[in-house]
Amino acid sequence: MWNGDALDLDAYLAHLGYEGDRSPTLETLRELHRAHVLNVRWENLDAVLRGDVPLDPATLRSKMIGNPRGGYCFEHVSLYAAALERLGFTFFAVLGRIRMGAPKMLPTTHAMLIVEIDGRRLLSDIGFGAGPLEPVELTDGTETTDGVWAYRLRRGEVTPGADGWTLYQPAREGESDDTGDGWTARHTFTLDPQYPVDFRMANHFIATSPHSPFSYRPFVQRVHPDRLHVLDNRTLITVRPGVAGPPEVRELEAEEVPKVLADVFGIELTPDDADLLLTKLV
Repeated sequence: MWNGDALDLDAYLAHLGYEGDRSPTLETLRELHRAHVLNVRWENLDAVLRGDVPLDPATLRSKMIGNPRGGYCFEHVSLYAAALERLGFTFFAVLGRIRMGAPKMLPTTHAMLIVEIDGRRLLSDIGFGAGPLEPVELTDGTETTDGVWAYRLRRGEVTPGADGWTLYQPAREGESDDTGDGWTARHTFTLDPQYPVDFRMANHFIATSPHSPFSYRPFVQRVHPDRLHVLDNRTLITVRPGVAGPPEVRELEAEEVPKVLADVFGIELTPDDADLLLTKLV
């Protein structure tokens, strides 16, 4: 279903720097999840530059494996799902609604996987950009941290009449406190299984609709074990968990952006794409 037979698994694992066990175990999942988040770049530049983000296996491979480019959640999860399918994991995909202080309900435009191992279900959210570095067990009230990045998962009503799950992160300066004890909601989701055809429809909206900010505004993220870099159009933001005060923010000149993409985010554009990007920056 997820095109695992079309994936060059060895090339994918080499891109991750993964040389561990390939059995479909919890430890393998944890290591693959972390390696994917840290080594596969996150960006929406094809949507901005071309208004088209293909999800076919050949395009995903040429763009995201062994190449200094990345993608957003539908590309990440499609690639990751192909790898998990090849490795024999049991899983299904879900779609979520981004919250992050949004004043109204947003459409389901964030893709994730729910992986089932030894009677347990785990949220493997590798496509958020600033995502958890390990799977989060799907139990109400789960809190997880690697000592730097922390998350909380709660079950409850996520839209009128719909039971589901909300993933929270500690509220940073300027973010909403959605729980009363310092956590902001990242996204909500239900356990309604989704399929590649559903990804294609949601992906089309994200890449082409004028109502989708990803269709016209460059947005790039790179998470490290101790910091997060974000490029929002021409605004470069660095978040360091545990450091008091607001994030580091710098406004870039348009001509600086291609070099920052390469130096900070590990994303290298062709000269033609770099020139085209300059016309999209405001």
